[in-house]
Amino acid sequence: MIFGRSERGKPPVEPVTLKILVAGGFGVGKTTLVGAVSEIRPLRTEEFLTEAGRPVDDTTGVERKHTTTVAMDFGRITLREDLVLYLFGTPGQERFWFMWDELSEGALGAIVLADTRRLEDCFAAVDYFERRSIPFLIGVNCFEGSARYPVGDVRRALDLDDAVPVLLCDARDRSSVKDVLVGVVQHAMDHDADRRQTVTT
Repeated sequence: MIFGRSERGKPPVEPVTLKILVAGGFGVGKTTLVGAVSEIRPLRTEEFLTEAGRPVDDTTGVERKHTTTVAMDFGRITLREDLVLYLFGTPGQERFWFMWDELSEGALGAIVLADTRRLEDCFAAVDYFERRSIPFLIGVNCFEGSARYPVGDVRRALDLDDAVPVLLCDARDRSSVKDVLVGVVQHAMDHDADRRQTVTT
């Protein structure tokens, strides 16, 4: 089927559209992840890093990074003919966090990207989604040359609830990112079902 059309004899499919946030620390790979899977040219709001920002932009571990997202990244992917995800990458630096409240409005769930070399950088995102009861999972972006840790070690280091999924991924790889997206949609649906069951019992 071609998106928006139906095959002969079949009724048109009205796709469900869902909003997913991609959050995490500075330089963790959010823009890369959105670009890896987006079927449209991603909308990016990147600016070059400047000397003025050097005191507040910690580039330790990401010295080759020369730009930063100042508002959001936006992309779209059709997972099935009846399911479309809109991806919104949040800015990673603290001075742009005021954008998060607007971006999180109406979000089904979130991916918190983590870099094990700078794990503390994703604490703020974890705390943000926990406080607002927005279901999220951790996507450990496996950078080349970085140490690989068992999922259980990452879970303990971030002090996560047992229900929060932790997945290893490569933000550059379309197939790997799709697995993470399927994971966050499933987790959000499970979270919603559990909440409804709690309300009715």
